[in-house]
Amino acid sequence: MAVPTFVDHVTLHIAAGRGGNGVASVHREKFKPLGGPDGGNGGPGGSVILRVDTDVTTLVDYHHSPKRTAEHGGHGAGAHRNGAHGKDLVLLVPDGTLVKDMHGNVLGDMVGAGTEMVIAAGGRGGLGNAALASSKRKAPGFALLGEPGDELDVRLELKVVADIGLVGFPSAGKSSLIAAISRARPKIADYPFTTLVPNLGVVTAGDTTFTVADVPGLIEGAAEGRGLGHDFLRHVERCAALVHVVDTASIEPGRNPVDDLDIIEGELQRYGGLEDRPRLVALNKIDVPDGQDIADMVVDDLAGRGLRVFQVSAASGAGLRELTFAMAEIVEAARAEKPVVEATRIVLRPPSIDGGADFEVIETPDGWRVRGIKPERWVRQTDFSNEEAVGFLADRLNRLGVEAKLVEMGAVEDDPVLIGPENNSVVFDFKPGIEAGAEMLGRRGEDERLREERPSATRRRDIQEQMPERGETETRADVARRIDREKRAEKKAANSSGIGPMAYEIGSPQDPDWDGEE
Repeated sequence: MAVPTFVDHVTLHIAAGRGGNGVASVHREKFKPLGGPDGGNGGPGGSVILRVDTDVTTLVDYHHSPKRTAEHGGHGAGAHRNGAHGKDLVLLVPDGTLVKDMHGNVLGDMVGAGTEMVIAAGGRGGLGNAALASSKRKAPGFALLGEPGDELDVRLELKVVADIGLVGFPSAGKSSLIAAISRARPKIADYPFTTLVPNLGVVTAGDTTFTVADVPGLIEGAAEGRGLGHDFLRHVERCAALVHVVDTASIEPGRNPVDDLDIIEGELQRYGGLEDRPRLVALNKIDVPDGQDIADMVVDDLAGRGLRVFQVSAASGAGLRELTFAMAEIVEAARAEKPVVEATRIVLRPPSIDGGADFEVIETPDGWRVRGIKPERWVRQTDFSNEEAVGFLADRLNRLGVEAKLVEMGAVEDDPVLIGPENNSVVFDFKPGIEAGAEMLGRRGEDERLREERPSATRRRDIQEQMPERGETETRADVARRIDREKRAEKKAANSSGIGPMAYEIGSPQDPDWDGEE
């Protein structure tokens, strides 16, 4: 199987890097076991960027390797260490590359050296518990997960950025002509369809330098798929002018320059989009005696149509100077009218669901579906194995107004609520008016170990209150033991009267303070 050297359309499978996860960590050191949250954030994933490079002339690299993935972001760590940023993946494309989605919608037109397009954005890194801490959430026991990067298929189509396009029948001399007026060296032979891919040459006429594109030859019926040239006509769509290269020395019976020109014009009209381009006519091969005679016979007829006609010979060089200067004149006029193309950076951003709101709720047979950039991102960042993280998600959705919207639309308790992609949604049971996790955590995200009401803090406070009333020989430890004995006695009395959750006889084996003696 032949390995192609020129590829002008490919399907590319791209995936941006995943964001790193944040980490839940507590600072610890000697005499300071709970020094506060110090979990770092995850690093963002790398993006996939298309960039125009004038040294690249084909998409053949992506034909051989169509799957490209950017680098993932690093995970956070303790001691406020953030994860590393994923490295962006830059894909170099030729000038004139058209980017489309798989439905044919144009996403971007890459014209101009250095033009960039962020085709797939890297995922955000998740926040660590240090970033989630606040005055009401002193020590979060959770962190946010990193988001996955964008993943999509795109189609790249190359439209060569040339100033002049050469069109004509196979073996009309287009390749010979571009070789004669530039340093391009295309394959030239005496059989049809020698040119299989577009050729590009740089031409200088006076102070003007421009590019000329030669596409494979057209034949009658190209619009219906015959021949090769129709597949490559996209490469002359950007040209300022078209040059009809007409063979005046054809030996095929029934052919003449005027009919050849009419056939090619008919195929260009069927292709469409080229009607406004200026036309030049190059009657080629006048170095052949019959070719000169035929050119003299048709030049007045073609000029009567308003066409500028040049009698040229790619072999001898006759008439090429006049032709190239005519090309340069058209190019200069087109450049004067056209604004200067500057390198731009295109970033694809998904539109909001309904034109501006943060979310929308729709009723489906499977339940109430919540759609929106924020809710879907929050769900992706939630660690559902951590109840505190799930409660934090519920509070965020409530503050956004999701619960109020569901109630307004008629949702009742235990109705399924779906958030996320249709093929991989997260399903919740609707519980209106309940603070998620409140019965377990108290205030949202607060670490019970840092509350002043914890048992050890209460015990120290009780000891401090009894210290002024202690005996002369009592130490702080004696006071502590006396308080502990009093509390145990109160507990035993409560249990013996059946007040407590479990009643037992003082001094029995069920007594927690039983020493084994009756």
